[in-house]
Amino acid sequence: MFPGYITDVDGIIVGHAHSEDALTGCTVVICPEGATGGVDVRGSAPGTRETDLFKAEKLVDKVHAVVLSGGSAFGLEAASGVMDHLEELDIGFDVGVTKVPIVASAVIFDLAIGDHRVRPGWQMGYKASLSASKDENRQGNVGCGMGATVGKILGPGGAMKSGIGSATVSSGELVVSALICVNAFGDVFSEGSQIAGAYDYENNKLLNTYEIMKNSLISPGFANTNTTIGVVATNAILSKAEGNKVAQTAHNGLARSINPVHTMVDGDTIFTMATNKLKADVNIVAAMAQEAVEKAVINAIISAEGKAGLKAHRDITTKVL
Repeated sequence: MFPGYITDVDGIIVGHAHSEDALTGCTVVICPEGATGGVDVRGSAPGTRETDLFKAEKLVDKVHAVVLSGGSAFGLEAASGVMDHLEELDIGFDVGVTKVPIVASAVIFDLAIGDHRVRPGWQMGYKASLSASKDENRQGNVGCGMGATVGKILGPGGAMKSGIGSATVSSGELVVSALICVNAFGDVFSEGSQIAGAYDYENNKLLNTYEIMKNSLISPGFANTNTTIGVVATNAILSKAEGNKVAQTAHNGLARSINPVHTMVDGDTIFTMATNKLKADVNIVAAMAQEAVEKAVINAIISAEGKAGLKAHRDITTKVL
């Protein structure tokens, strides 16, 4: 397992809330002081909130939290609970009469696993924010990762259980970390070897999504029900334009570990949160972000536990990554 957690970046705290019975949840990444934000949406079926604020020409230049949530578009409501809790803490953009917390969000589709009637909402978002801590370091079936699955070309019954993962890459005082919820349409790879994805439960073997697609030409895919989302945090000093560039480049970490990726049935979205403590070249930060994202994806897979009749990586191998 790769070392590190996104809370390695000073000023970043994380909270999770979930329903283990309904197999859904949400995760919040908070920077109470405000972080320079960036975002890049590569998948073609996204569910997001407040992404326009990250454009360089927009007024607000700091984000206070990013919420990663299950529940498909219903799960965007969890951000309201986070906003209310942060307002209680006097955190946000000062508008005179109050402070408005800037809370962005992205969601995964997890309605086909667990109980689709239970979705992260205000209460779960508030609970996740209330629990946020520098000491949080859980991975796998926790928060937004509770309902995450991968390899869904044959439908929900041919998928494998995934989760949320984190990893840190550092160079001297520069720290770049990623927290990624892996709910991909495609398969997941580590050093070229497939470690999770579409699965033949009758014959107990991994299948290759890309090969299935090539052989059928018309994909039977689990349409509009995927998406890998996450946050890259760093202590580097970044402008909004540079934050967006880091988010763009960080998607290469998904491309290194997931195939196929950024499909029409994925809503792949990565946010950047920079705490602005250390001068660093944006190209170095972006390159480290790629590595952190790739490692976080793999950690999400190897940390996950099988649920709802779906196997996880640990169920099909004895090899320790």
